[in-house]
Amino acid sequence: MSALKAEQQHLLAHPETAFSTILPGDARVDKYATVMIDKNRYSVPWQYAGRRLKTVVYVDRVEIFADGAKLAVHERLFANNKWSLNPAHYLELIQQRPMSFSSARVIRQWKKQWPQSLHQLLANFCRIQGETKGIKDFISVLMLYSHYGVDEVETAVKRALESNLNGSEGVRHVLISSREKDTTSARLTDWPSLPSPDVSVYGVLGGVQ
Repeated sequence: MSALKAEQQHLLAHPETAFSTILPGDARVDKYATVMIDKNRYSVPWQYAGRRLKTVVYVDRVEIFADGAKLAVHERLFANNKWSLNPAHYLELIQQRPMSFSSARVIRQWKKQWPQSLHQLLANFCRIQGETKGIKDFISVLMLYSHYGVDEVETAVKRALESNLNGSEGVRHVLISSREKDTTSARLTDWPSLPSPDVSVYGVLGGVQ
């Protein structure tokens, strides 16, 4: 008997069900609006701080649920003490506390990816509106990323700067205008119409012949 045959007699049988690479679990949201999974933090909307949520860990991503609804999806992190923060989870809260804007971890991380136009827009808002009001209005621009594509928002910001628009409503107007399609109706051809009126009959009004 070969060594292989001898060894096969001692091997365990294949499992009846395939091994799952999905790991379900639960975690409590901390004061930073993050849940800890495998020594890394993943953000959820700030309103869920203190709640216990369901998590599903895949090989490549982490999904977080509340009451059956999916709250967040993050690319899975494999180091230790890393933070995956979605700015949309925090902007509403930061807008209520604008003086925390510059020190907020999520903003400090995100700023590294901003184009120069966003930095310029923030500076303009603060110079013209004042720091507190300018930051709050600038956050309204950042919130547009949740509803429009990155390229759309950044193009709108550039156009707003070129047009000296120093308010979030100006940026929003540029975005909406860029999405509007030409609604001009084509001129109708071969459309049946009544014959031209005979206006000469109005000459007899009032007894004039």
